Amino acid sequence: MRYALVYGALAGAAVAAIISATIALDMTNHTNSLWFGYLVMLAGLSLIFVGVKRYRDVERGGTIRFGRAFGVGLAIALVAGVIYALGWELYLALSGKDFMAEYSATILKNMRAQGAAQAAIDQKAAELRGLALSYRNPLFRIPMTFAEIFPVGLLVALFSAALLRNPKLLPAQARGGAGKAVGEMRAPGEPAATHE
Repeated sequence: MRYALVYGALAGAAVAAIISATIALDMTNHTNSLWFGYLVMLAGLSLIFVGVKRYRDVERGGTIRFGRAFGVGLAIALVAGVIYALGWELYLALSGKDFMAEYSATILKNMRAQGAAQAAIDQKAAELRGLALSYRNPLFRIPMTFAEIFPVGLLVALFSAALLRNPKLLPAQARGGAGKAVGEMRAPGEPAATHE
């Protein structure tokens, strides 16, 4: 589906680029990057709402059922997750950074600063070593990266479907002089609207 590919690719690439840039430029540390990362994901995945609305207005004549809207949103979220995971792989390959080593060092440093017992620090260090070992395997790392963003996309898809099933919410614009709704205008080469 064209909408899933376009909006999903845009969302996934935007999130991957912003998160990679902040890590590369050392603009955040691992303790607050979790919240920053999810905020960036939420902002990027707002394109799910835009994509579902565009689909509703152009392809469905301004109305859509919850199931169809959720399906479109879910497809966009899936594509965004794949693009995000591939973008992260590209960043790791090009930067040569050992993300998990830096992450582990930050976690242990924070535990020491908070006065954690040495036994707890040692236990956490052992857990992080196991995680770092698994993280070296792309078959573990790629699904793990996908799982970071996909739940956010799933929530945005549900939220978008629930809102956009109401045709009065941000309705397609009124018909213009050309006899076609402004929201239904197509870009050059864009296929005609179909109502399934």
